[in-house]
Amino acid sequence: QLVESGGGLVQTGGSLRLSCAASGSTYADYAIGWFRQAPDKQREGVSSISTTNGRTYYKTSVKGRFTISRDNSKGTVYLAMSNLTPEDTGVYYCGGGYPSGEYSMLWPNEYEDWGQGTQVTVSS
Repeated sequence: QLVESGGGLVQTGGSLRLSCAASGSTYADYAIGWFRQAPDKQREGVSSISTTNGRTYYKTSVKGRFTISRDNSKGTVYLAMSNLTPEDTGVYYCGGGYPSGEYSMLWPNEYEDWGQGTQVTVSS
C-alpha cells in the first residue's frame, strides 16, 4: 500500500516536498516512482528510485529541480521539488513495482501498486 502526502498550492519558483509511505512486503528490485497527470493528459513518469540499490531516474524536464530520495527505515520515498513552474501542475501519484529494466523505470505501465494521488498546483 502506498500513501502520498505533501501536495499543495505554490507560486512559480516555489518548492514542495512529497512523501510516499509504503507498507507491505516487497522483493528485490522493487522500485518506487513518482508520476503526474495533468488534466486531459496521460500519466507521465517524473522520477523513480530503486529501493534495492538507490539508483535514481528523472524526466529530463525536472533534472536539477527535483530530487528523489528514500528512507528505508521509515519505508518512505520523498520527492523534493524546487523552482516549480505551472507546467509542473497535476496530480502526483506514487507507484510501486518491478520495472523490466532501466529503460522502463519511468513507464507508468511497469508499476502495479498506486497511491491515491496528491494535487500539486503551481500558480503563475
